[in-house]
Amino acid sequence: MAKDLMCSPGDFVVYPTHGVGKVLDIENQEYSGHKLKLFVIEFDRDRMTLRVPTDKAEVSGLRRLSSKKTIEKALTILKGRARVKRTMWSRRAQEYEMKINSGDPLAIAEVVRDLHRNTGQPDQSFSERQIYEAALDRLACEVGAVEKTDPEIATEKLERILSASAPVSEAIQEADSDNAEESDTAAA
Repeated sequence: MAKDLMCSPGDFVVYPTHGVGKVLDIENQEYSGHKLKLFVIEFDRDRMTLRVPTDKAEVSGLRRLSSKKTIEKALTILKGRARVKRTMWSRRAQEYEMKINSGDPLAIAEVVRDLHRNTGQPDQSFSERQIYEAALDRLACEVGAVEKTDPEIATEKLERILSASAPVSEAIQEADSDNAEESDTAAA
């Protein structure tokens, strides 16, 4: 992948566990007698600089920004209905963290969609809120970088999409509850 990655200073890349970063430089350094060529990547939001050996870029999961087509698919996922498994929260939290740290925008969009709460819905627990915000931030950074806008503007866009899809899911929930009431009445 280092051959495929071929990026130059100023390019944006995605490191799975840290999100979107900017390549500052490609430098040569010597460690323990071994000469290494390194990508120097800056993550502004985390105030962090990361050095990744170019020959280890594939193993570490470093990749270019997603295409506009992939981002469009992620935005489509956000418009879908939440799919929350009926397993214990600790297990779901682990799965959500794995999806976020995978760096895959489609998986991250699923987490955002599943954990989003609209007005009138039950509040989130603290850990649920933390995971939701981490996923939203990670997705917004990549959407912002692809669309060449601020992450804050991208966050607003994502929240508008999530809010716009709310009436559909609420209407489905109301229809489901009406059907349940009808079946309860019929059973009585």
